[in-house]
Amino acid sequence: MRTIFESMEHAAAIGIGGHVRPDGDCVGSCLALCYYLKKKYPNKKVDVYLEYVQDEFLFLPNSSLVKQTIDGSEKPVYDLFFALDSGDLDRLGFSEPLFHNAGRTVNIDHHITNQGFADINFIKPEASSTCEVLMDLLERDLLDTDLATCLYLGMIHDTGVFKHSNTTRHTMELAAVLISYDVPFSKIIDETFYQKTYLQNQILGRCLLESFMVLEGKCVVSYVKKETMDFYGAGSKDLDGVVDQLRVTKGVEVAILIHETGPLVHKVSMRSNHDVDVSAVAKQYGGGGHVKAAGCTVYGTIYDVINNITVHIEEQLKKLDTLRS
Repeated sequence: MRTIFESMEHAAAIGIGGHVRPDGDCVGSCLALCYYLKKKYPNKKVDVYLEYVQDEFLFLPNSSLVKQTIDGSEKPVYDLFFALDSGDLDRLGFSEPLFHNAGRTVNIDHHITNQGFADINFIKPEASSTCEVLMDLLERDLLDTDLATCLYLGMIHDTGVFKHSNTTRHTMELAAVLISYDVPFSKIIDETFYQKTYLQNQILGRCLLESFMVLEGKCVVSYVKKETMDFYGAGSKDLDGVVDQLRVTKGVEVAILIHETGPLVHKVSMRSNHDVDVSAVAKQYGGGGHVKAAGCTVYGTIYDVINNITVHIEEQLKKLDTLRS
């Protein structure tokens, strides 16, 4: 940790990047670190790079400063570049060149599949979220309502409002500290986690209606074609929450949402209810994540994707059945 703080002290220009298709923890952690650095070092240059910030997250401090492209023909060079909530270097997307060009790099994350790809790696797989990792790392005396709000947002989104199994006593203790800074937690939970647009409800309804069961009812699958997304004028962020809704189907061990992003290209999101390690499945295809929440990109026809993914899940289920018998 001392090395990270020393790197902050000596850097005049600092860049921050999050993973592609940023979720609540990614946006929350990137903006939390940005806010912290600007407060601690007001004379330093601090930039954040994300593909987008969801409309419901625009209330966060510095969200309007997020860069969604790299400006100019020459890539800016940072003395220090942070990769946050990204389990793999490839997941940095368009900001990856900035990472490579930086004088020093830091990787802060909580994904179990993260092997450490920066000069300095601070990875805590036991943490609920990257925001939890950050809160343990950063100086508490700089906490205020704005910083606490960013961190709290990330925690609720990666824990499913503290209902997922990655929620620990430590997570709840940190959350209690955060809400003591007058974080409007009820409003944040309602408006960023549960509230959906009409379009998102339409997509959710269609995904549920067209879902089907495999592996003797232990796995539920839904598939969204690109033409369907185009018909609704929907983007990948409009699929947020779909796989989690599939997961709560009674009797299901694993839920899978497959989203066609191009010809023979499919984004796969998986959630596990009990003992199946979906991160191990995702890793087979260059993806990653957590034991109970992971994703990857798989190439081929939809039939190939379903068959290839479910065969790994079936293997785990058989091993688990053997252990239980």
